[in-house]
Amino acid sequence: MRHFSCFKKQMVKSELIALMTGKQPQLPRQDVELAVNCIIEHLAATVAKGERIEIRGFGGFSMVKRDERIGRNPKTGETVRIPNKYSLHFKPGLDLRERVNASQLVFKTIKDI
Repeated sequence: MRHFSCFKKQMVKSELIALMTGKQPQLPRQDVELAVNCIIEHLAATVAKGERIEIRGFGGFSMVKRDERIGRNPKTGETVRIPNKYSLHFKPGLDLRERVNASQLVFKTIKDI
């Protein structure tokens, strides 16, 4: 689904820090940057240990084990063993899902026009 080009598709960490600094002008940028970095580091370390993180209203992060399987090399067609691995899984919370679904009703996609 494509949206109007005026809508940004991603936000990088520095833009998040700038946005938060703009909304809380009494906080120095360094403090906001430290807080964002600490939160991200704590989230990453917790999930890396195999623990689940849930932020009410936003969603939950957890690790999912992907079993070993047989795949194919797309160039040669040769079968390849793909070892088991862990993958990060995010499940959005109810509030986030409702906000996203509501925004789809407000912002029409190019396909809908």
